[in-house]
Amino acid sequence: MNWSVIFPLLLFLVLIFFIGFWANRHVKSADSFLQEYFLGGRQLGGFVLAMTMIATYGSASSFIGGPGVAYTKGLGWVLLSMAQLATGYFVLMVLGKKFAIMARKYKAITLIDFLKERYKSHAVVILSAISIIVFLFSAMAAQWVGGARLIESLTGLSYTSALFIFAVAVLVYVIIGGFRAVALTDAVQGVIMFIGTLVLLIAVIIAGGGIPAIMADLTAENPDFVSPFGAERDLTPLYVSSFWILVGVGVVGLPQITVRAMSYRDSRSMHKAIIIGTGVIGFIMLGMHLIGVFARSVLPGIEVGDQVMPMLTLEVLPPLLAGLVLAAPMAAIMSTVDSLLILVSSAVVKDIYLNYIKPDASEKQVKTASFWVTTIIGVSVVLFALSPPDLLIWLNLFSFGGLQSVFIWPVIFGLYWTLGNKYGALASMIFGMGSYILFDRLYPNALGMHTVVLPILISLCAYVLASLFTQRASEN
Repeated sequence: MNWSVIFPLLLFLVLIFFIGFWANRHVKSADSFLQEYFLGGRQLGGFVLAMTMIATYGSASSFIGGPGVAYTKGLGWVLLSMAQLATGYFVLMVLGKKFAIMARKYKAITLIDFLKERYKSHAVVILSAISIIVFLFSAMAAQWVGGARLIESLTGLSYTSALFIFAVAVLVYVIIGGFRAVALTDAVQGVIMFIGTLVLLIAVIIAGGGIPAIMADLTAENPDFVSPFGAERDLTPLYVSSFWILVGVGVVGLPQITVRAMSYRDSRSMHKAIIIGTGVIGFIMLGMHLIGVFARSVLPGIEVGDQVMPMLTLEVLPPLLAGLVLAAPMAAIMSTVDSLLILVSSAVVKDIYLNYIKPDASEKQVKTASFWVTTIIGVSVVLFALSPPDLLIWLNLFSFGGLQSVFIWPVIFGLYWTLGNKYGALASMIFGMGSYILFDRLYPNALGMHTVVLPILISLCAYVLASLFTQRASEN
């Protein structure tokens, strides 16, 4: 083991545990356990809100999988990745004050709470909860795999041992601290992600002899590495543009992101978060994917894309600094997986257990259920992650597309279209989920676009037509 590298990561974990135990004091003393554990008491300031959105969105695919794909495809993948620049802006501007106001009016703690009160439909609640559990389960598995691979590459431990260490580290502070622990650790992790990206980008440019020398190396190997079309010329304009749906506009439909839009303190905090979030996410995404491309000049011949980031960091930085920089992908992974874990737990406890299994549960029973559900889900994901995919970015993007196909129109039309009703929401969810799974399995990248585009259009049509048809039927 390289203890000079591992020591800064251990210090990072100690800090995260400290925040988790500190947040547990708020959980114990809160007037409402559910408000505190699953929403942090709606008290997020602008900086914390921006960082928790960035850290939740910036995941293993951004820091490990994304640079790995950029390593194989070139600058075209950097262009594609910059669709993520407007993520925080879109979420907070589209949902904005109205979503926070309605969430407070409905006393909504989860996205499903909002959908339940807006559409007055048990079917919408159950289908939403199933969608979150299914798709976020695969997203969490991707993060667990990323964390384990990072620890594996640093320590020389087996993949299984690394997976166990990472899982225990995340589960402890999420189970005891809840949403407040998640948000505060996200703020710390967001800062680490920014600094780590900056340091590594500078180090890679220096190691490669400067940007002109790196570009010359890439062009000599394959001129398409520096083109917008990718090394194999498979990044067509239509395909790249379609990613503006998946990782740009469509992020409004991701429950783990939308829940942040109901957790801030006031409108000033929201406006501050938009400015900070847009700048930081833009720099991190540009920097990390450029690092992936530049790595091809510094370390040619890496066969497994997910190993590019760890191997490059250990190559171009002294051990102690490498440990500090590698805390960035560790932070990205932990911050995403903790948010997903608390969200799936809230779907089971708040939206299924309290609505349909034990509506009269005491606060003590709710606490017990929350802790046990979080633990069981975490352990289940670990077991699922024992057989990892080759490139975890595709597992992550699969869950993104599935959630967007289900939730984007029920959320947006639920806020802004008074004629939208439960039939429209149900039709949108069913057709969105069904068509997405169908296209993903049988017709991936149909018409040269990412798989998510057609299901989102189909779910849009289903929502509008079902709402209008049932509205006219009720009037007649």
